[in-house]
Amino acid sequence: MDIKNLITFIHVAELRSFTKAGDKLGYSQSTVSFQIRQLENELGVPLFERINRTVTLTSHGSRLLQSAYKINEVLQDFEHEKEQETEISGKVRLAMADSLCNEVIRRVFPELHKNYPGIKLECISAGTQEMFRLLNQNEADLMYTLDSHIYDTNFAILQESRISMHFVCAADNPLAERDRVPVEELAKQPFLLTEKGMSYRRLMDEQLAARSLEIKPVFVSGNADLICHLVEHGAGLSLLPDYVTRPYVEKGRLRYVHVPEIRLEVWTQLLHHRDKWISEAMGIVIDYLHRCVL
Repeated sequence: MDIKNLITFIHVAELRSFTKAGDKLGYSQSTVSFQIRQLENELGVPLFERINRTVTLTSHGSRLLQSAYKINEVLQDFEHEKEQETEISGKVRLAMADSLCNEVIRRVFPELHKNYPGIKLECISAGTQEMFRLLNQNEADLMYTLDSHIYDTNFAILQESRISMHFVCAADNPLAERDRVPVEELAKQPFLLTEKGMSYRRLMDEQLAARSLEIKPVFVSGNADLICHLVEHGAGLSLLPDYVTRPYVEKGRLRYVHVPEIRLEVWTQLLHHRDKWISEAMGIVIDYLHRCVL
């Protein structure tokens, strides 16, 4: 039995018209008539009485209609289950530097969630060494670092790019007018910084320590936007990635402070453990992260 003929039969029975059934299904009236005739020939019984352009179910047609409803319901359930199976779902655990989280997730998540609502993204804020531990213990699927360049054969690098960094101050700070600021003078300024040991903060501390210098910040936070706001209002200086400070600098709210003696090479890298199985959901998250250029 052709299922299409059975669906056509249901529509003719409900609408009591071959023409209306054809209009709803996108068939011509002759096609509807042919399908019903095929069904009647196959079953060997008349299904409709056609008198003076009226269409009425026969007793055989009435019994078939009840069975047809059940068959159609089973088909619809099957189609729904099939659609559910094709919808990509799953949880992806992304470990990343706190100062990256706001910028990356803001750019990536809205479109990802719109197109793949079945994918759940869990962000884990951590330092680089903690990220390695999470991947090694399979407590995270991906790590997105903001640190010195990492090369470890246990981890696959999916994406990497070098990130520009600058010291910044308020627009009216006298340091902004100078071509260069000695590192000794810089270290005496009040600073607002990210947590100690976190990525570029650690790299800066290492270079200062090599000169027997240390910055003791007046404020510490993982919230880079909050730090920018406080620096703008004269609370002190900071060291932040250009992707964070660029909007403030372009609007004249922050200025760069030039300290040639401090040269930081900072990279973003997206990695996973080389033995990690990449699920469909994980592959899609990777694809969206690839599109995020800081």
